[in-house]
Amino acid sequence: MRLYALCDQELLDKKGISLEKFIDIAKQNNAEIIQYRNKTADISFIKQQLIKIRKYYEGFLIVNDAYELVEFCDGVHLGQEDLKAIDSDAVKAVKIIRDVIHKDKILGISTHNEKEILEANEMDLNYIGLGAYRDTTTKEVGVVLGLDLDALASKSKHFVAAIGGVNINDKFNHVTYHVIGNGLVS
Repeated sequence: MRLYALCDQELLDKKGISLEKFIDIAKQNNAEIIQYRNKTADISFIKQQLIKIRKYYEGFLIVNDAYELVEFCDGVHLGQEDLKAIDSDAVKAVKIIRDVIHKDKILGISTHNEKEILEANEMDLNYIGLGAYRDTTTKEVGVVLGLDLDALASKSKHFVAAIGGVNINDKFNHVTYHVIGNGLVS
């Protein structure tokens, strides 16, 4: 199992966990990737947090949504709604983002069903996040894929990161990364 640690600022604040403590936990669990997600802060605060993570963590660092800060990390992750905010056509949105962040940066998007996976197969991406596997407390979940997640993952030509309620003990055949946030800091 390969670990992609989701560092959600709202969750850290709620649980009273420092960014440094989260990074220590992620490193203890051999996280290959940390994604920093902050849906409420201004861009300046997010930038400072990325700089701080980079100071303590040598693995891949992904920022959620804030593609304008890509120079401070290794890549960007966008959800379906974030893509629609860029362009109503997700394929065009990814082309726009790829032009902004360039080929040397990692680009991943969230997917939730077969249609989105097949559409993502036509995009210049490094990975897809697929889920939610289970219900989760870190965000609203529209559809829980459960055991269907692994079968859907087999349809992707990109690396797949299982998202939403995933824990370290889950087993998948077609998933590259387990995205765990809440389960690391419970």
